Amino acid sequence: METGVTQTETTGADAANTVSAERKAFFDILLSRQSYWPLTDPGPGDAELDLIFDAALRAPDHGRLRPWRVAFVRNDARAELAEILIDIAAARELGTPRSAHEHRREKAYAAPVIIALGVSVVTGGPIPENEQLLSAGAATMNMLNAIHALGYGGFWATGIDTYDAALLAALDFEPSDRLIGFLFVGTPKSQERSALRPPRANHVREWLGRSSV
Repeated sequence: METGVTQTETTGADAANTVSAERKAFFDILLSRQSYWPLTDPGPGDAELDLIFDAALRAPDHGRLRPWRVAFVRNDARAELAEILIDIAAARELGTPRSAHEHRREKAYAAPVIIALGVSVVTGGPIPENEQLLSAGAATMNMLNAIHALGYGGFWATGIDTYDAALLAALDFEPSDRLIGFLFVGTPKSQERSALRPPRANHVREWLGRSSV
């Protein structure tokens, strides 16, 4: 879901000169976050996972609907997840034998911890559905930042399984919930990868009012 880009400008060094050392350290972490793949052991433990999920619960939430729903998979449960992924793929392609999908087992072991990202969307109310989905996206970004701050790597992935109702049910989400992807969390096998930012000016502009046009 995420790809590297080329950096052609500074990382905000001038701005860093105007902030305290503590806040500069925060921005050093924030601005160095990137996606890592592949991932291996160790993964975050219970106390670290609590921090990661607490960070998610600080996401913006219009109407206080609290639409975030996550389920995480680790340890021996990954073996059952592997079987589920193979079963789902075989059910989608009835003309192929189950053995043809054996390679999908690898996805369940791609990281020590796999977090399924769910959204409980309230329909027919005053809060638009897209705002609820954006809230879940913000919660996911908070988790990615927390994962990075704790010294681990994270990777946000989607794919055909994300939108398969059979996987939603297998992970014990409500039928009305939606999956928006999975976070793979663990220790990067290599720290050499560098996903650098694009020029800020390519994406940011100041609006000076209609009279300036």
